[in-house]
Amino acid sequence: MPQVTVTRRVRFNAAHRLHNPDLSDAENRQLFGLCNSPNFHGHNYELEIAVRGTPDARTGYVMDLSELARTADAVIVEPLDHRNLNLDVDFLRGINPTVENLVVACWRELLPRVTSGRLYRLRLWETENNYAEYEGD
Repeated sequence: MPQVTVTRRVRFNAAHRLHNPDLSDAENRQLFGLCNSPNFHGHNYELEIAVRGTPDARTGYVMDLSELARTADAVIVEPLDHRNLNLDVDFLRGINPTVENLVVACWRELLPRVTSGRLYRLRLWETENNYAEYEGD
């Protein structure tokens, strides 16, 4: 049977500060530069959610993309949009919100909720030039 990947894109805006509390302020400034600003800074994130599977014989869908959109809005957009990732998001508590850590956290939130096909890949764009990609453990 053919395997097909379908992808839904969602967007959210959020602020964060890259900071490791185990390091000195000087080490944090050297390591993270402007991203270590104590006043935070923001990004316009774009998350691509890819689900892979065999199209259903009756519907032709791997997964109903409107269902994926509703799930992504509830699990990703609502908790993250216009939030401070360091302070406001329960599933990021104690995590330095780099794009790498954020894409893994998003995977963990989405994985149990994707019930058709299988969650295949997340690609999280932090800027128009930088993204992190995750395909699970």
